[in-house]
Amino acid sequence: MKVLIIRFSSIGDIVLTTPVIRCIKTQLDSCQVHYCTKKQYAGILEGNPYIDKLHLLHDKLETLVAELKKEKFDYIIDLHNNLRTRIIKLRLNSKAYSFDKLNYQKWLMVNFKIDRLPNRHIVDRYMDTVAPLGVSMDNLGLDYFIPEKDEVENSWLPETHRNGYVAYAIGAQHNTKKLPLSRMIELCDKINKPIVLLGGKEDVENARGIEAFFQREKAHEQYEEGLVALNKKTIIYNACGKFNLNQSASLVKGASHVFSHDTGLMHIAAAFKKDIYSIWGNTIPEFGMYPYRTRFIILEKKGLNCRPCSKIGYHECPEKHFLCMNGIIFDFYLP
Repeated sequence: MKVLIIRFSSIGDIVLTTPVIRCIKTQLDSCQVHYCTKKQYAGILEGNPYIDKLHLLHDKLETLVAELKKEKFDYIIDLHNNLRTRIIKLRLNSKAYSFDKLNYQKWLMVNFKIDRLPNRHIVDRYMDTVAPLGVSMDNLGLDYFIPEKDEVENSWLPETHRNGYVAYAIGAQHNTKKLPLSRMIELCDKINKPIVLLGGKEDVENARGIEAFFQREKAHEQYEEGLVALNKKTIIYNACGKFNLNQSASLVKGASHVFSHDTGLMHIAAAFKKDIYSIWGNTIPEFGMYPYRTRFIILEKKGLNCRPCSKIGYHECPEKHFLCMNGIIFDFYLP
């Protein structure tokens, strides 16, 4: 048997499909598992031992379709369910099962705050797609496999962070899914431990702002005693833009706790069974993408009649007040 799984994007969504990959491979005898995604996400899956072959979308869909046709798949598991995947299914003419994205239910929630969403995680809904094949959830959670070359050694970190640190993934695909800079600084002060900031090149500016706020210059050494007296322990290591995704995943793996907006690194942290503090702005956990099968605490501002304002996000708050992020109370304690 040969099965093709399709999920083109993005980081978190692909990580959330990993139980489907594993369960198909381990539960169906002599099954070849192929996976199709965009070329920029290949690194997420290249180390996955449950995948026999990756197929990558570069520029032209026709090129990918021609490549897939040669494989003669028995089944297609479409976990993306968009126009491109529908074209692929039509052209391959294999038996296909497609993921229900619940677009209508999300539209009702966003536009009218009518909740018709199922109380189920998206991973379990992904698994519904393969139930007709006799595949069921094994309850082992998410997978993330880091190639040996991308494992970050402890010696690469500053001495201040080698005995333990908290990871904070400061990025998100949209601005309304991440705290404003002033609140990131407030959160880091509340964490009050050595922190590794994680994110891409697009997060460097915010990371530098956080880093500058907590910078301890030699010229200010006379204040160090006062900081100690006040129990101020926040020390920032800015790793944003300095590591690739797998290396960032390695830093997540090495953290004692992980703080994250609704983003891919949050799901990678869940794959490593980390204690996660999950920060939500314009989107809501009820969409079904909260941390999966790991301990987590949700940080959000409930009771806003404007939330959720989108199932994805915006560049800025449509109401201009950004209360969903500015109103969050950082009520937690790290031992």
